[in-house]
Amino acid sequence: MPVDPNSNIEITAFRWVPEFAQGLVRDLRIRWALEEIGRPYSVRLLDALHPRPSEYFCEQPFGQVPIYKDSEVQLFESGAILIHLGLQDERLLPSDRPSQMRGIAWLIAALNSVEPAIFPLLMINVFNKGEPWTEEARPKFLDRLRERLKCVSEALGDKEWLEDRFTIGDLMTVTVLRQLRGTGILDHFPNLAALVKRGESRPAFQRALSDQLAVFREHEPQHEGAAA
Repeated sequence: MPVDPNSNIEITAFRWVPEFAQGLVRDLRIRWALEEIGRPYSVRLLDALHPRPSEYFCEQPFGQVPIYKDSEVQLFESGAILIHLGLQDERLLPSDRPSQMRGIAWLIAALNSVEPAIFPLLMINVFNKGEPWTEEARPKFLDRLRERLKCVSEALGDKEWLEDRFTIGDLMTVTVLRQLRGTGILDHFPNLAALVKRGESRPAFQRALSDQLAVFREHEPQHEGAAA
């Protein structure tokens, strides 16, 4: 629970991704939120290494995961899905309007102000690794990223969460910052590293991560020459 093939909630996810992406694919954000509120969901698996079926682009214009369906809506974009879920359950967003909107604002900040500063680092560390331009570009990318992290760090201060309690804003921020794992960058921002650790220690996160990784293990490609 809550993965249930008979649920009227469906999300999409990948059967398998390379190791560097495991635990980071964005269906994890939705799995985590659904675990927080104990809401069962089913999973439709897609092949990340091959083009998506043409009809999938009618559901997700960019061919990405996740999409989300329930008896009320069909959505793409993890932020929109989290807002939809948050507005339905006070465990993800407060019911009072000012606090509710602050949680949503932090979610949008994670997507619009923090994550875009992380993408260039992923390019030079993973997707364009070894190309001659990357080392020249690295200091500029790191400076920009550190500026954004400093802003979040100062806003968080010594609080447990970004606002008075855990919300989808924290959930999104933690999953965005987890993309920096293995880089050592968060070592310079101890309160942000602690925020990520608090998020990862939540039982709902652990269940969501376990379910995502279990799918990858089940569908791991068999290398040529491996034992049958």
